[in-house]
Amino acid sequence: MDAPVSSDDGGGAHVVLVEDDQRVRTAVAAYLRAKGFRIDEFSDGETARDAVQRSTPDVLVLDRMLPGLSGDDLLREIRTRSDVPVIMLTALGASGHRIDGLELGADDYLAKPFALRELQLRISKLLRHRVSHQSPLAPFVVGRFRIDPTMRRITCGSADVELTAREYELLLFLLKNPDRVVSRDEMLREVWGWSTGDASTVTVHIRRLREKIEADPRDPVYLRTEWGTGYRFTPSGRSS
Repeated sequence: MDAPVSSDDGGGAHVVLVEDDQRVRTAVAAYLRAKGFRIDEFSDGETARDAVQRSTPDVLVLDRMLPGLSGDDLLREIRTRSDVPVIMLTALGASGHRIDGLELGADDYLAKPFALRELQLRISKLLRHRVSHQSPLAPFVVGRFRIDPTMRRITCGSADVELTAREYELLLFLLKNPDRVVSRDEMLREVWGWSTGDASTVTVHIRRLREKIEADPRDPVYLRTEWGTGYRFTPSGRSS
């Protein structure tokens, strides 16, 4: 990972942009290069997949509707081997489409048309989150969970929990706030860095976390819903 970036300086961070609309791709690439990012741009999923396999970028900006290998299919493949932060772009702006993208493992989602400045800020936010968790800190234990911040690795009991970048940040936040009710708005603010946003973003990520840490996601013992208020994370797994 390159040096941390401010909101106005890409700091040479490597962004792979996958967008089949040439006008959009050219405009986004030119804007981000002017802000100091290193941009590799691709118009199809197959070529982008090969490039990401050769060299993992700092952030992947991925259009959902691509010819051949779709953005959805490319993201599925990438998530089998990498937690690279992914922002999905799409003309499908409905809430259901946004949830679908998040379910596949996207860290963020922008509906077209979007402001270039907003995309830049969201990329920078992902980079800052990633860098903030890379300092060499000693592993620590919370309940049944062991966290290795340097390796960005979390285990539950003896099992590794395979997490995307955003899932890691969300679970780490919950582990640092055990046994208290946390609202969706607080999670959006502290994990995503959004002052406002779609609460379904949190709901989708909570569901994905449960699928990875709970023996029965329908009857969670760690990550429970507090109806009308938010969620409570109990690292010990006690049901009381």
